[in-house]
Amino acid sequence: MPTANAPRRAAIVGTGLIGGSIGLALRERGWWVTGTDRDETVAMEALDRGVLDAVGQPDGADITFVATPVGSAAAESRRALAAGEGLVTDVGSVKAPIVAAVANRRFVGGHPMAGSEQEGVAGARADLFQNAVWVLTPTDETDDDALVQIRSVVASLGAEVVSLSPEHHDALVAVVSHVPHLTAATLMALADEHAEEHRVMLRLAAGGFRDMTRIASGRPSIWPDICQENAEAICSVLDRFITALGEVRSLVAGGNRGALLELLEQARTARMHLPSGLDRDVRLVEVRVRIFDRPGELARITSLTTGVGANIHDLEIAHSVEGGRGVAILVVNEEMAEPLVSALAEQGYTPSVGSL
Repeated sequence: MPTANAPRRAAIVGTGLIGGSIGLALRERGWWVTGTDRDETVAMEALDRGVLDAVGQPDGADITFVATPVGSAAAESRRALAAGEGLVTDVGSVKAPIVAAVANRRFVGGHPMAGSEQEGVAGARADLFQNAVWVLTPTDETDDDALVQIRSVVASLGAEVVSLSPEHHDALVAVVSHVPHLTAATLMALADEHAEEHRVMLRLAAGGFRDMTRIASGRPSIWPDICQENAEAICSVLDRFITALGEVRSLVAGGNRGALLELLEQARTARMHLPSGLDRDVRLVEVRVRIFDRPGELARITSLTTGVGANIHDLEIAHSVEGGRGVAILVVNEEMAEPLVSALAEQGYTPSVGSL
């Protein structure tokens, strides 16, 4: 760990768009950042662009971010854990197989849900995670202090941190990320099948078509790994989507205007209610929860918080001098305190609320 006057030290494994953006954001906040990449020229470019202070593995990193494709994330995370005593997290969009393969109390799976139209370290930005959702996936084996510290670092980059179980995360991202990408790619490929005869059609394509297929321009090489690692959840959502498309086909083929209009109105209403940003001008309160010092307590509490839709603006553990127990202090929006307290009480906790 750093001395009082020394900067905190971080390591980045994989200096592409996400790893590069993490490096820039950490350096803006006074961290000493070193990094590596399987392509040494990419690591040197990251150094030239100010992403890193130095290329290579640091001596005694406080935290390592593994920003490699999901297929290699578990192995790189284990390597980082073996290299020192610091904390380790990854950024992969599939969590359950990675978390299971690493299985270390100093590791917390992570997934920043942010991106850019630009690829690689050239697209890296220090503000990429401002107001973005960053999912952490602690388990019953996760060290509570490790979760608090990693959450604090991630939140300092401007992200809204959400805790989910690895399995719940994978089921949700199949719906909101993985299947939408496959759908966009399929639609774009369908339009391209007769591109030569209908080139004018693609030239005129605008509006909805461009909006819906925009994500198909993402880097293809990462998707085979994602689909392999999250195949079960993706196939489940694809099955539901195919069934739903069949139902829409029946409405169109049968000329059922009323049912089709009802479906479109439902979709329009749902789309209009998607969150468009985070309101930082909120009244905050402390929710204090007495917990026992045993594996999984903090993971359960943070998952309950996510379940009621509350955002944890800050998180701390106050350890009892008696040992064996402590208090988790969660800072949340005032209006979310009551549902959170109720959810905690239902699980046997005895929370209290205090003003800030």
